[in-house]
Amino acid sequence: MAKSNRKEAVKSSSDIELKDRLVAINRVTKVTKGGRTFSFSAIVVVGNEAGVVGHGLGKAKEVTEAISKAVEDAKKNLINVPIINNTLPHEVIGKADGGHIFMKPASEGTGVIAGGAMRAVLESAGIHNVLAKSKGSSNPHNVVKATFDALSQLKDANAIARKRGVSLDKVFNG
Repeated sequence: MAKSNRKEAVKSSSDIELKDRLVAINRVTKVTKGGRTFSFSAIVVVGNEAGVVGHGLGKAKEVTEAISKAVEDAKKNLINVPIINNTLPHEVIGKADGGHIFMKPASEGTGVIAGGAMRAVLESAGIHNVLAKSKGSSNPHNVVKATFDALSQLKDANAIARKRGVSLDKVFNG
């Protein structure tokens, strides 16, 4: 993942309107001598549906407090995603712990063909046409992290040309 892209997104996070999506909520029980203590953990994805997306985890005694903590954490973990014609620039594979995902660009009108946690991330990023498959772990934590790993690997033609020191005008105009 390019650090510069992440820092640019973090700097502008106060400027952009981010929408949050709850991916999963989990009730955790701690058994003590005095009885059972319940707490909650929440996974949230935030994005502006135009290329900026982040994810976060929040834990608290109350559900609403866990969600608000997760949203704050997600705003700290924003990345920029290159989107070309409402889809991905190229195929990509993401891995995180036991979660493995594969994403492929799709033609206009295909929609988001992805399951649960991956769908929330892709829609928050603003990707409208994509084919995606989750292999391995179906745990929402691992699927979200693997999806972010894949999205952070995406590069558009301009970024690659800059890295190689080539002007795209020279390439396309001779």
